[in-house]
This record gives sequence, C-alpha cells and structure tokens, in this order.
Amino acid sequence: MQRLAETPFFLQLTLLASLSMYVPALHALSWNAHHEARVFFYAGTLGLFVSSLIAITMSARPERRRGGLGNLAAVVAAYFVLPVLLAFPFYEAVQTTSFLNAYFEMVSSFTTTGAPLFEPGRLSGTMHLWRAQVGWLGGLFVWVTAAAVLAPLALGGFEVTASAEPGSGDTQIDRYDHARDTSRLTRAIRQLAPLYVGLTALLAVCLIISGDTPLVAVIHAMSTLSTSGISATGGLEGSSSGMRGELIVFLFLLFGLSRLTFSTDTITSRRQGLHNDPEFRMGVLIIFGITLLLFARHWVAAFDVAAEENFAEALRALWGSAFTVLSFLTTTGFESADWEASRGWSGLGVSSIILMGLALIGGGVATTAGGVKLLRVYALYLNGLREMERLVHPSSVGRSSNQSRRIRRNGAFIAWIFFMLFALSLAFITLALAGNGVGFEQALILSISALSTTGPLVNAAAEVPISLVEIDTLGKLILCAAMVVGRLETLAIIALMNPVLWRD
Repeated sequence: MQRLAETPFFLQLTLLASLSMYVPALHALSWNAHHEARVFFYAGTLGLFVSSLIAITMSARPERRRGGLGNLAAVVAAYFVLPVLLAFPFYEAVQTTSFLNAYFEMVSSFTTTGAPLFEPGRLSGTMHLWRAQVGWLGGLFVWVTAAAVLAPLALGGFEVTASAEPGSGDTQIDRYDHARDTSRLTRAIRQLAPLYVGLTALLAVCLIISGDTPLVAVIHAMSTLSTSGISATGGLEGSSSGMRGELIVFLFLLFGLSRLTFSTDTITSRRQGLHNDPEFRMGVLIIFGITLLLFARHWVAAFDVAAEENFAEALRALWGSAFTVLSFLTTTGFESADWEASRGWSGLGVSSIILMGLALIGGGVATTAGGVKLLRVYALYLNGLREMERLVHPSSVGRSSNQSRRIRRNGAFIAWIFFMLFALSLAFITLALAGNGVGFEQALILSISALSTTGPLVNAAAEVPISLVEIDTLGKLILCAAMVVGRLETLAIIALMNPVLWRD
C-alpha cells in the first residue's frame, strides 16, 4: 500500500479506471454478451499491465515533491486524457459509432455532465452501466480532489472563505503540519470513499424496493450521487418506481447542496449544524421560493378548470416543480414525471430560462454539483445587503463574525471575479459554437449545459431537443473542452499558469 501511495496520482487513476472495467465485463458475461465482456476484460487487463509497468519503472526514480499544483496538473490531465482510455472499450463494444463520439461520451460522463449523445434504446444495459459507472467514479473523484487538492490551494469555491488568495497554497487546511500530498489524498479517500459507496448502495436498495429493476436502480443511484443525470430509461419518468422513487431520489439530491451534509473536512464547514450552513439554507430557500412561484402561477392560470380537478392537479404541479427545481439546482437534470403535466396544466410552455438559471447557480462547494456554486452566490448576496445598508447609512459599521466579514469583503470580490470569468467563458463558448454553424439559441443552451455540467439541459431547455450526434467534429471538441472547464473552473486553470507554485 505504501508503494501504491507513492505512485504518481495520474497513474493511480489509470490503475483504478482499468480495474473498474471488470465490473461491466462481469455484467456482460452474466447476460451472455460475450463480445462486450471480452472487450472490457481485455481493455482492463491491458490497462492494468501497462500502468503497472510504468509505475514499476518510475519507482526507481528518486522521489520529488512538486507542490500543490503537481496534483492539480494531474487532475487537469485526468479530465482530458483519462477519457481516451475509458473510450476504447466503449468504442469497441458499441461498434456503430466513431471514436470521437465515444470520447465525447466518456468526457461527458467523467465530468458528471451526462449529456445524452445516444438514444437509450441504442445502447445495451452494459453500456449504460459503464456510462453511469464512469460518472459515479467522476463524482468520487470530485469529492476526493476537492478536499485533497483544491482546498489546500484555495480553489474550487474555497477561495471565498479561505484566508489565502486563490492558488496560493497557503490555507489553514494543514495549519498544524504541512502534510504530504499523498497523505492528503490517502486521508480523503479513506474518509469519503466508504461514505460515497454506502450512500449509493443504500439508494440502490431503496429504489429496488420501490419497484425498479436492479440495473436501473444501480444506474439511477450512481447518477444521483454523482449528479450526472445518466439514465438507461431516458430519465426517472421512464422507471418503474414512480412517485416513490422520485421521493427517495429527492432526499439524496440534498447531498448536492452542501458538503456539510456528508463531510466536515474543509474550511467551508466551520458553522455548527446543517441548519446554520449558508449554502444549504440558500439552496432550500431557492427550492421553496421558485416552487411556490411556479405553483402560484399554476394556480392562477388554472382558475377556469373545474374545482374537483384543481386539487389533484395542483399537488402534481407542486411536486413536479419541487423535484425538478432541486434536480437542476444540483445540476443532475432529472425531470419529474409530473413536470410535463404541471407545465401543461398551467400553460407554462418551455421553461428554458428557469432551468438554465438554476443550472447556472449550481449546488454546493466541493460537492458533485457544478455551476457558479451557492457559496459564491451567498457571498455576493451578503455584499449586496451591505452595500444597500451603506447607501442608507453611509457611516454604518458592519455587524458580523470574522468569517462573514471575510466573505463580504475579499470573498465577495473573488466571487465576482469568478462570475465574470464564468460569463466570459460562456460568451466565448457560445460564439465558438455559433461560428461553427450551430444556431445561437442552441449554442447558448449547449454552452450553459457544458459549463454547468448539466447535460440533460439540452433536451429540457430547448423547445426541440438538441441532437448532439449531428454536431460536427469541431463542435464536439469545443463542448469537450467546455465540460472540462466547467468541472475544473476557470480559476483552477489560471492557477496552473503561476510559475511560483511549480517550484519544488
């Protein structure tokens, strides 16, 4: 184990990715899909063999510390390079697609975007399991790297509350001793992996009890915890668990609102109790606020409906709105089976602005959710309140704790910088896609979907679902880059350009 811990981070990821290929191989073998079983078995064995040889070769070299950005560079490389390894068995097993499509699918899954490139009926159960499994591993990857890589560098949302500047690598995560990078990774994996696996298993068992088949339950459980939104049935509305399954998934989606729901290992969680966590409170406020607004619109628009129909339809509209709002706020992208009924009942039509706005806000810092993140929105909210107070009382003095004061001053300024970088990235990706021949409305939806890692948005926000298969090679490569940028965030990529942090 000690020798494995000393292996470079990227090689550890390739070993884990290769080992994970045996799961779909066993599943395909149990269904007598021998071609798919051979493809995954050979790819996993070859990946383990080559990665082990490289690891053995590098073990003879003297150890060299790279600093915090060494692991950050490995994270960036993982999102761009690791999908190539993951795409090989997918490409060979499907046989009716190009390698670029397979690579796009793996980037989409590993970044927990879950963009629907293929129709559900085109892929076998093993292929759907592999997509969900890659997304699930990507979610675990986010949990671990957030605590072990991004938090010590004050990146990924931690810059809002950290005492250090973004990318400085001088936070209070290791204020008692400067832990080795491998120690941080090992500690994060030991703390988070069992919890992640346990929550996924618990959700899968609950969905099976609710009526889903084991394969569908496992895929939806993986997609919920990773917020990838990948499904073998086209979404929760196509599953057999119905309302019971949606209610169970709703509870587990709450883990995407705040890291405090599952961990207290980072500096965003100093407030005691989940009810005092600003991210969770703001997320719940958004869910209740938008749901009630939509419900009020439904009720007013449905006054001409018979009274005996109003109550039942109103309850369906209320639940459909609440579930869908939480799903898109956590950038999962599952739609309730009652979402279409609620829109038709109220005459809402296409709800693209609402869903895109929720996806842009995103979930909690260091969770699997994407978007701008609730903590940054909260910092801007506090700063806005303070500025309005100063307009009324110019000589007033702020009354708050040290943490809130930090958020309100430097944190709000850094959050605003990130928001501007996010807006510039959105404009650049939109213009790049539009210049490549994609319609402007579709280009905007695709850009928001990629940067917020909310793949199902391409179907939910557009009046006519966008066919990703019809996008040309350059457009798919642009979307791949956008998904990685949305997952890593712009500040982390800019931090890699700092030469000071590359010193030994």
